Amino acid sequence: MADTSDTTSFLRAFFSRDGLKRAIVPVAAVFLSVFFCYLAAAYSKWWLIGAALGAALVLLGIYDVVQRRWTLMRNYPVAARIRWLFYDLRPYLRAYIVEGDLEGEPFSFEARNLVQARARGETDTVPFGTKLDTDGDDYEWINHSIAPAPDLVPDPRVLVGGKDCTQPYSASVFNISAMSFGSLSAHAIEALNLAAKQGGFYHDTGEGGISPYHLKHGGDLVWEIGSGYFGCRDDKGQFDPVLFAENAGRPEVKMTEIKLSQGAKPGHGGMLPGAKVTAEIAATRRVPVGEDCISPRRHSAFSTPIELLEFAAKMRELSGGKPVGIKLCVGHVHEVMAIMKAMLQTGLRLDYIVVDGAEGGTGAAPLELSNHVGAPLTEGLVTMRNALVGTGLRDEVRLAAAGKVFSAAGLARNFAIGADWCNAARAFMFSIGCVQSLRCHLGTCPTGVATQDPGRQRGLVVPVQAERAARFHCKTLEALADIVAAAGLDHPEGLEPHHLIHRVSSVDVHRIDHIYPFFERNELLDAPEGTAYAEYWRLASAESFKAQR
Repeated sequence: MADTSDTTSFLRAFFSRDGLKRAIVPVAAVFLSVFFCYLAAAYSKWWLIGAALGAALVLLGIYDVVQRRWTLMRNYPVAARIRWLFYDLRPYLRAYIVEGDLEGEPFSFEARNLVQARARGETDTVPFGTKLDTDGDDYEWINHSIAPAPDLVPDPRVLVGGKDCTQPYSASVFNISAMSFGSLSAHAIEALNLAAKQGGFYHDTGEGGISPYHLKHGGDLVWEIGSGYFGCRDDKGQFDPVLFAENAGRPEVKMTEIKLSQGAKPGHGGMLPGAKVTAEIAATRRVPVGEDCISPRRHSAFSTPIELLEFAAKMRELSGGKPVGIKLCVGHVHEVMAIMKAMLQTGLRLDYIVVDGAEGGTGAAPLELSNHVGAPLTEGLVTMRNALVGTGLRDEVRLAAAGKVFSAAGLARNFAIGADWCNAARAFMFSIGCVQSLRCHLGTCPTGVATQDPGRQRGLVVPVQAERAARFHCKTLEALADIVAAAGLDHPEGLEPHHLIHRVSSVDVHRIDHIYPFFERNELLDAPEGTAYAEYWRLASAESFKAQR
């Protein structure tokens, strides 16, 4: 269907320098048609064949620009169609969809194909069984039951909010992970939030604040507060409780989240260059227009585990009793234990903890930091699960997982290890059209997902892409239901470590709880010296994140 509602933005985008460059094929076809008409008039009417072909390319380009279904064709008329040629030549969607890729590979094409097939409503089934090497190292599977569950919970959810919450939140087991406005475009934020509204799941704002595009469609929000306190900072960059209360009290905001670190660049902080700080971004983050926007390496509102919990309690009170959690990539294990000790000592509780794996992504980060700093999701999730279970806090504090999650198999794996729900960023980017061109940090994203260029953003049609993201969420949960039912369960919360089997060599197979330690309730309290974390527990203090040697 032709898009006639954005004529002005189309003209502005098309006749810009970048727009003309992207539309080089139909623009060149116009000049060729005129040239062929001249040749036909001057020499032979046979040249009109060339003119007709040129005119056909022009008409095809116009159609590509105004159609609403395909982002790349809106942004690269005619030229993008070569992509479909390669799509036709490629093998059908393959079945070896696994959580994890070769080092240096941004994300497997198989993963992106699966996400986009589900988002577009295409089939994700394959013939001839698995293509995985079932005899190879690192192969995993979920144990199934001879008696599958007949009845399933159709929309599995998790209630978040401890004893101090007056507004607990019922969260989907699959949600959109943190991606900020500024990193993502306005159209991308809108599409994701509309999808969250349509699909009944939450949309994490990222640390860039709550923009008008987060609020436009009324989808559930988790407001992430980073070290820059964007959206709730005073003129000196310190936390402003009045501004926080104003935004946290919005009905769209269901929970708030303190970002301690992220998997892709833990302990790094960040900077949005002044050239990218537009008036909209400045208003959202409450920073000056055109000036570098700094996210410090660490928070200024607290410096000890107890102060962290006191800050979380303050946020809960200011938000009107909504759940408050933290997000971190696990590093020093004694720091995780220090947070547990602080909760036990003060009686204050976090409502939830999100573990972000080191394999998580970002628009730009130092290569060495991304590849070699921070615990991968499995190790981080096992550590946090053991810390909560071993201290008897697991029943009070919910646990979530993020980091390269995109399939029902990945969701099930994380649930078996100990997560209550999972968040995904890249997978939802794929669902709204990202083709992994790796230009996130350059502002030239070809699909309008990670750019502030209005001309490129125009290619992303919000209602179309929102429907795809919501469909991806729905189809992934349907696939998860199949796995859960096969295991003989009616809800993902029933998945346990004994359901997850791991092949460590061609002749050696173990349950995941025979590879990693999985603590019993109160084990760290009753007999810490006999546990795998005995040294970390001894070094931990509620009064400091530093090891107490």
